[in-house]
Amino acid sequence: MRLIDQDGKNIGVVSLHDALIRAEQAELDLVEVAPNADPPVARIMNFGKFLYEKERKEREARKAQTKIEIKEIRLRPKTTDHHKSFKVRDARRWLLDGMKVRVTIRFRGREITYPEIALEDLREIAEELADVSIVEQAPRLEGRSMFMMLAPGK
Repeated sequence: MRLIDQDGKNIGVVSLHDALIRAEQAELDLVEVAPNADPPVARIMNFGKFLYEKERKEREARKAQTKIEIKEIRLRPKTTDHHKSFKVRDARRWLLDGMKVRVTIRFRGREITYPEIALEDLREIAEELADVSIVEQAPRLEGRSMFMMLAPGK
């Protein structure tokens, strides 16, 4: 097996027995880092410290990730244009802040028999927000509500 010592120097190809003796003399662990290589690569290191460093790097990477928040605006087919403009203004602000927006139109009673009204409303909203967003999920009917997902534009 190819052996790398604790300082990162390549010692060369040695037997497993020699590698274990060198690790024991250094009072460290022998860790196989590339088992599929030809010959396999092993390293002399403090395995506990290695695991700690790896976990710390993963934690830092998770902190750096951005969490995408989904905001929702709810409307009805009979929502007035004035009220709709308030909702669209909120959606625009959220999209500019980098959040996704879910636009939901809920049907009550017999309103469900006219889904084309809701579809037209969703299209109008998508056109109004076209400069700051892209339609991530096209309008679709699910139960008694129709929804569409907007994502911030690039």
